[in-house]
Amino acid sequence: MASIPVSKARQEMKDLVNRVAYGKERIYLTSHDKKMAVLVPIEDIQALEAIEDAQDVVIAEERIAKAEKEGTYTTEELRKRLGLDVHN
Repeated sequence: MASIPVSKARQEMKDLVNRVAYGKERIYLTSHDKKMAVLVPIEDIQALEAIEDAQDVVIAEERIAKAEKEGTYTTEELRKRLGLDVHN
C-alpha cells in the first residue's frame, strides 16, 4: 500500500482521489513517518460498514436473548442495582 505525507497529499489530493476511486488503490497518509489515516475506495468502506452492521445485529440478538432468559429491570430496579439514588 502506498504512503504519502499529509503535507504532500494536500498538493496532490485530486490525483490521490482518482487513484483511490478509479484505481481502487489504498493510500496511507503519514505525518512524521507515522500512519495517521488512509484513503480507501468507497467500496471498502461500504463493505466495512456492512460487516459492522452484521456484528451489531448479532450483539443485539444476543442481548435480547439474554434479557428474555434472565428477565429485565425497571429503571428504578436498575438504579438500585447500580447503587444510584432512585429519587433523582
